Amino acid sequence: MRYLPLTDTDRQAMLATIGAASIDDLFIDVPEEARLKGPIAGLPMHASEMAVERHFSAMARKNMAAAHHPFFLGAGAYKHHVPASVDHLIQRGEFLTAYTPYQPEIAQGTLQMLFEFQTQVARLLGCDVANASMYDGSTACWEAIGMAGRVTKRSKAVISSGLHPHYVSVAKTMARFTGDTLDTASPEIDKTDTNRLLASIDDESSCVVVQYPDILGRIEDLSAIAEKAHENGALLIAVVTEPVALGAIKAPGEMGADIVVGEGQSLGVGLQFGGPYVGLFACKEKFVRQMPGRLCGQTVDAEGKRGFVLTLSTREQHIRREKATSNICTNSGLCALAFSIHMSLLGERGLRDLAALNHANAVQASERLTQIPGVTLVNDSFFNEFTLKLPVNARDVVHKLAAKRVLGGVSLGRLYPGEATLENGLLVAVTEVVSEEDIETFATALQKTLVEGVGA
Repeated sequence: MRYLPLTDTDRQAMLATIGAASIDDLFIDVPEEARLKGPIAGLPMHASEMAVERHFSAMARKNMAAAHHPFFLGAGAYKHHVPASVDHLIQRGEFLTAYTPYQPEIAQGTLQMLFEFQTQVARLLGCDVANASMYDGSTACWEAIGMAGRVTKRSKAVISSGLHPHYVSVAKTMARFTGDTLDTASPEIDKTDTNRLLASIDDESSCVVVQYPDILGRIEDLSAIAEKAHENGALLIAVVTEPVALGAIKAPGEMGADIVVGEGQSLGVGLQFGGPYVGLFACKEKFVRQMPGRLCGQTVDAEGKRGFVLTLSTREQHIRREKATSNICTNSGLCALAFSIHMSLLGERGLRDLAALNHANAVQASERLTQIPGVTLVNDSFFNEFTLKLPVNARDVVHKLAAKRVLGGVSLGRLYPGEATLENGLLVAVTEVVSEEDIETFATALQKTLVEGVGA
């Protein structure tokens, strides 16, 4: 049965009220050639709810679900186990339906959660203060570049070749409108570009942007870059796409980073077909007034009881346009809540244990995969993600592995199309959800694929 809430009489009364003779009059501004003349070929006029469900369920079964096959994809979005308690708690009505906490007296729960989230993020990233989250890692990265420009009154950003290319793309898009200059380069598979960064930082630089670990999974000490940036009056921005890594490696803030941003998806937030995710943003306290987004603070009410408020809101919704630090208008609150719940469940020891398990699994996988003839490991160091160099085009290998029901990593050719020196690179991520059987299945499929390729 079709759902048609209006009768013909209802429609005529509505048309009469607005002075239109027919429904067609409502589309008079649409050019005649752009109007649909009849049914769309091959598409039924309507179907029952059960028929639609059956049709789309059959289409969905053609997908390779991450939970059903060996899964080694990463490159900025990681498959971790999310405890069932996280989803249960975020679906409580007071969280799921809550809106932006403009009125603190009726939003104490949301404000307290955001306050605790900020504390967790600041400690995790090694900074003095963190905001109440952002859209995602890529937009947080651009906001950091914009913030560095406001702090230094400069407009040149030196960007590491190890920064995720999607983050670079977002920055380039925004720089078209702000006039910022971005000094970028493509990565080299056999070395980092630390020397290029050090040589490029000058007294016109607002910031230097470095990913940690970088897009190829490599981990470097940021102290020398921080020192050179500060000598020239620039800021160091560190980007973290895998926050679980900070349970095992030194926080960027502890190595001199002025602003640390990242993607919080790994904790509490599933892959979700690419979003929504949650952006992390932290900095040194002296820069807090230039920080985008908003900040929740703790206070005491008239009766001496602890309470929470929006302490800093430098968005266009709260302040004169010329004083605003950003037009970011939301903070991915539900995803921030999921992040905070997962972090609370883990605790410091749990996060370190989780990080150790990730690293151990990655080491096991790298050792097994490099036993395959022609496969070499690029990284000197890594956390749970590393780059392999194959004897053939990695993009072709990824497709052949998928046909064998193995999601075997991300080819650098996909991330950097047209870069011939990178086309044999394969980026492999290994988290706690990967089993020994998964690793062996991947290795067997990869070896068979390479043999088939050589034979062809």
